[in-house]
Amino acid sequence: MKTRSSLFYGSTILIFGALAYYLLQLGSLLEISKEIIAPVSDGLETGNFLEKIKHPLALLFLQIIIVCGFARFMGYVFTRKFKQPAVMGEIVAGILLGPSLLGNYFPETMGFLFPPHSLPTLATLSQIGLVLFMFIIGMELDLSVLKNKAHSAIIISHASIVLPFFLGMTLAYFFYVDYAPKTVNFLSFSLFMGIAMSITAFPVLARILQERNLTRTPLGAMVLTCAAADDVTAWILLAIIVTISKAGDLNTAIFTIGLSLSYILVMVYVVAPFLKRLGSIYISRENLTRTAVALVLMIVFLSSLTTEVIGIHALFGAFLAGVVMPSDGNLKKLISEKIEDLAVILFLPIFFVITGLRTQVNLLNDPALWTVFGLVIAVAVIGKFFGSALAARISGSNWEDSLSIGALMNTRGLMELVVLNIGYDLGILSPEIFAVFVLMALATTLSTGPLLNGIQRYFSYKQLKLPQDKPTDKKLRVLVAFAQEKMGKSLVRFAYSLSGNQRKNLEITALHISPNDSFSSEEVTRYREASFEAIRQTGAEVGVPVNTEYRITDNVTYEIVNFAKLKHSNLLLIGAAKPLFSRSYTGGKIKGILNYTPATVGVLIDNGLESIDRIGIVYKTESDPILEFSTKLTTLKGMKSSKLLAADLIQPETDLNPYPISLSKISPFSLVLIDLTLWEEMGFERLDHLPASFLLVRFLNT
Repeated sequence: MKTRSSLFYGSTILIFGALAYYLLQLGSLLEISKEIIAPVSDGLETGNFLEKIKHPLALLFLQIIIVCGFARFMGYVFTRKFKQPAVMGEIVAGILLGPSLLGNYFPETMGFLFPPHSLPTLATLSQIGLVLFMFIIGMELDLSVLKNKAHSAIIISHASIVLPFFLGMTLAYFFYVDYAPKTVNFLSFSLFMGIAMSITAFPVLARILQERNLTRTPLGAMVLTCAAADDVTAWILLAIIVTISKAGDLNTAIFTIGLSLSYILVMVYVVAPFLKRLGSIYISRENLTRTAVALVLMIVFLSSLTTEVIGIHALFGAFLAGVVMPSDGNLKKLISEKIEDLAVILFLPIFFVITGLRTQVNLLNDPALWTVFGLVIAVAVIGKFFGSALAARISGSNWEDSLSIGALMNTRGLMELVVLNIGYDLGILSPEIFAVFVLMALATTLSTGPLLNGIQRYFSYKQLKLPQDKPTDKKLRVLVAFAQEKMGKSLVRFAYSLSGNQRKNLEITALHISPNDSFSSEEVTRYREASFEAIRQTGAEVGVPVNTEYRITDNVTYEIVNFAKLKHSNLLLIGAAKPLFSRSYTGGKIKGILNYTPATVGVLIDNGLESIDRIGIVYKTESDPILEFSTKLTTLKGMKSSKLLAADLIQPETDLNPYPISLSKISPFSLVLIDLTLWEEMGFERLDHLPASFLLVRFLNT
């Protein structure tokens, strides 16, 4: 059968190939009676790959690859090396690809990668990306937080707008003659200078709070509330300022503002109920059809189109479309998952590059402009930092929280770049002032982390001077640190088992740590609750309530050690994952935890531990602490234990028995207890597989 089909396939190719060749020969005779005009060469058929790359589509793909790759690299560098939000590295990447660095030192390369005729396409893509991004920001803005601590939050947020706004207008008075474009009146220039000083970057601020585990603290709740109020107020002011700048006269501005209010009413009372109905229908991933996604995107773009036609920027429409998305149900999360990666990973870096191409740091070749930059930095910090801190202090916060609020509200980041690009597109900001404000946005945002660290160190140092005694109660404080739910459940059972006759005084705290990632505050809340559901259930099964803590961090070792110190833990239990590229279960992060934790540490190597029915205790001498430690486990009813002398487990290495330890003497046990030092001395790390689960114990030297 196979031979017949192969013959048919071959004969078909030959026959129709011959017929096609004969037809082409006949067709070539027709050219004699027809005058053929040779096509004009565009140089792309010569085989020169560099010329082919200049084709618009090929060049666009090359630009996207370079921009996204370099942005992700710089984001990684800033996150890992400088402990800054990844978005700051991406912003810097955009500036480095512009005339400030690449164009200054490698003008031919920049001319090849970003020729002037390709910039309109990039600019259009960046605007589409910004529309989608502002829609996401609008969805993340939880207006319900304004109900809690609204009075203090509004005072702080408006103080952080009014003071820098006035100071920005004051600067405009001195800068207008020398640095404002000739086509711009003082009203537009001064108002825009004011709003450029007043912006707080809500998404970057939320990310900083998340990375520092401050989201659930009173400070974090207050700052998020202030930032939400600040965001809403600032964007309303910016819409009014853009309207005045575009309108040119007061009557047109009033008419535009009236249209804007009508548009807002339609979004709140017509579009929002429709989206809420849509959200009640599409409540799961399975039900989220392409029609639903298309409807939401059409609403976003229609809203952006409306605000653009009215006379305010398209970004306002996208932002408001996100704000009116229903909070209840699953629609907001599912829509965000659909478009967030595309907007953040692909389009936003393009926006940063467009900003970088406009930012010409080499324009600041006049000492007077560096004086302008210094004044802008000073006014920005005085207005935002000190204005917010003073308002927070007057509202009742202590000095540490007040200064921390000031440092966080001084974060400008991406939102400042959005505002500056709007001003640049409208012709309100000159290239020099644009470059100065971009650098100001970078400086103030990059300073947020160091400022917070300095404030915390200063007040921590003051607190260290006060006597801090350890708790005098007799509680057994066990800290369980886990990354995976299964390991967390095993460790909670261990904590209960190890308590022995101290169960009445047992206090278990489960610390779940996730690596730093782009979680929204809503996703963090959901993920945290889901992570601890099984842990709490396990605690309920053994009859011990479990306290829970959730952290998102890049420094797992520091977080665990610091938390153990903070909680005065007597025992820390952690899980060891099976190593991928080495045999060491105690390398890397675990080694750092073992070295610095001021408590007894137990490292569980879980090789399918179902129940603790038989325990083997490996010891070297009768005075080993592991023997006393093991008695706490064996108090559980039904548990059997056996002592295993380390010398009896050693065996000569042969071809038939390539291990230094007798596996047959260990395999009957479900759990083996062993001192960490003895584990390393005996060479357990050399085993390709472990026949039982192990608990490696490092005792606190006191």
